[in-house]
Amino acid sequence: MKGELKKLKIIAYRDNKFTQIVGDGVFSSLLNPEKYAFKYKVEYTEAQGQGTSATQPKFVRTAPEDLNLEFLFDRTGIIKGNSDDLGIGIVADIERFKRIVFDYNGDEHKPNYLMIGWGTLLFKGILAEMSIEYKLFSPEGVPLRAVVTASFKGVVEDSLRVARENNNSPDLTHVRIVKEGDTLPLMTFKIYGDSKYYLQVAAANNLTNFRRLQPGQQIIFPPIEKVS
Repeated sequence: MKGELKKLKIIAYRDNKFTQIVGDGVFSSLLNPEKYAFKYKVEYTEAQGQGTSATQPKFVRTAPEDLNLEFLFDRTGIIKGNSDDLGIGIVADIERFKRIVFDYNGDEHKPNYLMIGWGTLLFKGILAEMSIEYKLFSPEGVPLRAVVTASFKGVVEDSLRVARENNNSPDLTHVRIVKEGDTLPLMTFKIYGDSKYYLQVAAANNLTNFRRLQPGQQIIFPPIEKVS
């Protein structure tokens, strides 16, 4: 429904293709974040032969992007419907959050894969680090409020990773992220040198409304046999 408040949501998966949802593996934020931040890093080598002058850094790779988020947990009663009815404060809330984003997945021998979504934000990754700051307590010392600061490292499915690493080949799949002002015909022109293939691109991405692309949306441009 239009105008309905959408909560930030984290869904945990067992596999890196994001097809097997972990049981009870969905977390919805109590309050939506005031901000979120992406961090990008490009790695270079600065190796220099002995006795030689300085050389230009050489590109090595683009490291996976990081997403930084804060989550509020509160059982003080100030938020309607979220009081401390059981007398255990936020202990159970924190433990459930940790089970979803932090606990070890025995089948994959690593933490769960996570899909984080809110508005135009759609991020796939795994937890890199997390800290919990307890801020308010009951007279008995039970924590009633905490802020969790978490950093997530992005992951890309193998098929998309190969596509991104071969962006210069005209015969391979390309992947692009929609930016403000992008249109499908314009993006198609940049990839193929001709905008007339945009309907084929729309079909390949199952786009029913290709005239309203969302910033942050991922578009796949498959190999297309060009016609005159």
